[in-house]
Amino acid sequence: MIIDSHVHIGRILNFNMKKSEVLYSMEKYGIDYSIVSDCRAAEFDHHQRELPKILQKPQIECIKGCVDFAKEYPRKIGAALWLRPFHEAPDEKLYDYIKENRAFIKALKFHPFHSKLPFDCDKMEPYMEMAKFFDLPVLVHTGGSDNASCIRVYYMAKKHPSLNFVMVHMGLGTDNNEAIYLIGQLPNLYGDTTWVRMESTLRFIEKNGDEKLLFGSDSPIDGKDTYWCNKMGQPSMYRPYFEKLRDMISPEAFDNIMYRNSQRLFKL
Repeated sequence: MIIDSHVHIGRILNFNMKKSEVLYSMEKYGIDYSIVSDCRAAEFDHHQRELPKILQKPQIECIKGCVDFAKEYPRKIGAALWLRPFHEAPDEKLYDYIKENRAFIKALKFHPFHSKLPFDCDKMEPYMEMAKFFDLPVLVHTGGSDNASCIRVYYMAKKHPSLNFVMVHMGLGTDNNEAIYLIGQLPNLYGDTTWVRMESTLRFIEKNGDEKLLFGSDSPIDGKDTYWCNKMGQPSMYRPYFEKLRDMISPEAFDNIMYRNSQRLFKL
């Protein structure tokens, strides 16, 4: 079994990730279940400029797209609600919607880079209270800016020990060493493998064991074959996870990373 903890749908900026591509890749590469968020919730572009109003979508609209996908394929898809803390705050309408659809919602998702907001700032606190109210883990993009730094996720996880946090990417574009160290300091802080080389995953297991790391990919961000190659046919960073990882670690560790840790965290 394989559970992918980090999958996307939606069209924004240079991203156009289709539900059909998610389903195709899951079928072709043996992914049994995916946690999906909608990238239309991005608030700022790659250069930290606020997106034009015509591209700004209310967060309730974005989360409905994911929840509807999960309702259509409840045995394959779970929704992670990508939220917009720069422009919006939790309100009664959002609480009511989550209550009505809690069975299909598995996590809250934040992207401090595309929200241009420090993850540990005061504007995030109402969302943390909402995560506690609904007993939902919190997925957080890390990398690309100070707002999205690993240390800010660590500070928030330390402040809210009753919540579980996933440090997505473990510091995108880095050697992952800071993230590996920080995750080892708190019981409620996890990492994922999204754009993380297998060498870092092996180092993570050596330092922190195999129960705090989730398989994740960003699929289908690099095309419908993200798990195997990019759009130009060049081998994907994830190919070794399918070809080699099983032979390099214990069967229990492999199962924990590829699905059991996600099962526990998302209560699947």
